[in-house]
Amino acid sequence: IYYNANWELEKTNQSGVERCEGEKDKRLHCYASWRNNSGSIELVKKGCWLDDFNCYDRMVLSYFDDLSPHLPCSFLTVIYEPPPPTPSLLNILVYSLLPIAVLSVAILLAFWMYRHRKPPYGHVDINEDPGPPPPSPLVGLKPLQLLEIKARGRFGCVWKAQLMNDYVAVKIFPIQDKQSWQSEREIFNTPGMKHENLLQFIAAEKRGTNLETELWLITAFHDKGSLTDYLKGNIISWNELCHVAETMARGLSYLHEDVPWCKGEGHKPAIAHRDFKSKNVLLKNDLTAVLADFGLAVRFEPGKPPGDTHGQVGTRRYMAPEVLEGAINFQRDAFLRIDMYAMGLVLWELVSRCRAVDGPVDEYMLPFEEEIGQHPSLEDLQEVVVHKKMRPVFKDHWLKHPGLAQLCVTIEECWDHDAEARLSAGCVEERIAQIRKSVNGTTSDCLVSIVTSVTNVDLPPKESSI
Repeated sequence: IYYNANWELEKTNQSGVERCEGEKDKRLHCYASWRNNSGSIELVKKGCWLDDFNCYDRMVLSYFDDLSPHLPCSFLTVIYEPPPPTPSLLNILVYSLLPIAVLSVAILLAFWMYRHRKPPYGHVDINEDPGPPPPSPLVGLKPLQLLEIKARGRFGCVWKAQLMNDYVAVKIFPIQDKQSWQSEREIFNTPGMKHENLLQFIAAEKRGTNLETELWLITAFHDKGSLTDYLKGNIISWNELCHVAETMARGLSYLHEDVPWCKGEGHKPAIAHRDFKSKNVLLKNDLTAVLADFGLAVRFEPGKPPGDTHGQVGTRRYMAPEVLEGAINFQRDAFLRIDMYAMGLVLWELVSRCRAVDGPVDEYMLPFEEEIGQHPSLEDLQEVVVHKKMRPVFKDHWLKHPGLAQLCVTIEECWDHDAEARLSAGCVEERIAQIRKSVNGTTSDCLVSIVTSVTNVDLPPKESSI
C-alpha cells in the first residue's frame, strides 16, 4: 500500500497500490513512517523499500532524524531484540552509551552512503547513471515540473521540464506503448552508453495507476531541438556542416562499436539504431550532434540472439532498399548497413541547407519529398528507391565546392544500393575530418570551380566497409 501525506507539495499520488518489483537477487520490503505530533501519531509515508541487508529476516524499527515533507537522506536502522534480564547497572550503562553508539553508526552509515552515492530508495543524481529503475518513482523525492510540450510522435510526446535547477526532457509513453518504453530504457542502461554524442539518460519511472499509468523517460534537454527543426529555420556554413556531420557519424560509430570492456562498466555490445533520421539527431548549443530515440534499437551480444528484430521497422522515408523489399539478412552487419543508408540521406539534408558556394539555398525538404511528396506510401518508395534506384538529387552548384563535391561522393557510398558496398560510420567520420582539413587548408582563391563533376574528385582513400 502506497501513501504520501505530502502528496500535494511533492506532486505525487496521495495513495494507492504499489507493486514491489526489483532485481531478482535483491530483497524487497515495505516501509512506513510516522510523526509523533504532541502525542498524536500521524502517518507520513508508506510504500516499497529497496534492498537493505539490515532488514533481512528482522522486525525493523527505523528512527528518522528529520521528519520534514521529504524522506530524510540520512537515517539509522536499529534492530530491536528484547534484551535478557540484566542488572540495573548494566541498563544504566546501556542507556548511557546508546547515544554514542547511535551517533557512531550514523556517521559510518553516512560515510558508506557518500562512497556509494546511491541511496537505497532511489534518488536521482543528474551526474550519475541510476541503473535499471525500480517501479517506485526515481525522481519522486525531487520536484519535477513539466513546462511545455516540445514534440509529438507515435510514442506520445516530449516535454521540457525542470528538475531542481536543471532543464530536462521527459518523454511520456502511454501504457499501451510499454514495450517501446522498456526497450529504450534497456538500451540506455546498457554498459557504455555514456558518450558525448549519445543522449544522456537520467531516469525512467511509472506515473499514475491502472489505465491512467504513464511511462516516463527522463533525459538531458537540448534547447536547439532536432536537426530537422534546426535545418527548417537555419542555413548552415561549411564548418557548421562538417561539425554536425562529423559528430553525428562519431555517435553512430560508437553505437555500432562492440567494446569488450567499456570504462569499467562491462561489455558494450554493438547496437543498431534502426530509426536513424534527422528528427532523431539532437543538437547541443555548439551544434554538436547527439543521437536519440532508441525505442527500436537492437543489441548484438556475442552468442545471444539479437531479440525481436522485425524487418520493416523505422520511418518509411529512410528505409534502405533491402528493408523496402523485405529482403533483410538478419545479421548484425546487415542492420548496421541499414543505419548507414539512412545516414547518407541525413548528410544530403545537411548539404541541401549549406551556403558554402554561390547559388540558391532551397527551402528545407525531406529526402524524396521533391520526388514523391511529404507522405509517401510504401509502394511509392519501393518504386522510386528499389525499382528505379533513385536517390535525392545533387544540385550542380554544390559540386563547384571541393568539400561539398567530396562529401557528395561519400553520401553516394553511404546509400549505395548494394548494402555491402556502404561505408561504415567510423569511415564516414574519418572522411569528413579529412575533407574538412583539406578544404580549410586551401586558399580562398582555390575554392572557385576546382571541381566540375563528382567523378573527377580526388578523395581520401576509401576504407573498408562494415
